[in-house]
Amino acid sequence: MKINIYTIVKPSTDEFDKLSEDFIKMCSKYAKVKIHSIFNKNISKAQTIGQKEARESYTQAYKQYMNGYCIALDVKGKKIDSFEFSKIITNSSEVNFFIGGAYGFEKDFLNKCDKIISLSELTMAHKVVTLVLIEQIFRGLAIKNNHPYHK
Repeated sequence: MKINIYTIVKPSTDEFDKLSEDFIKMCSKYAKVKIHSIFNKNISKAQTIGQKEARESYTQAYKQYMNGYCIALDVKGKKIDSFEFSKIITNSSEVNFFIGGAYGFEKDFLNKCDKIISLSELTMAHKVVTLVLIEQIFRGLAIKNNHPYHK
């Protein structure tokens, strides 16, 4: 099983990355999990112009990765518990998560995704969302594989 996390953020290294890597290592028993930091000149320029342009640039950056089972994280997405999350991520051999940029997603992009979920109604920094998502991925894999982590 392969799980990709795509996020509109400049690559960096900090304490969040260390924690994320720890969860990725724990997941490796059940799935290959990888974080892809996507940021380019088009995104940078578009974000200075406006929301519409920024959202369009996110779609352009992400569209090449729209294969497998695609899940967008959006504040207006469906709220689910860890058991439902576990079912979603273990029903496909390749799952792709997309974390929106500062201005969220275009409706057309969301319509192309198989599922739209929300981890919270709160707005979080990309590093925080990524860490929460990876923890939930490990929790979901633990549930599916009867690992005691969830309890």
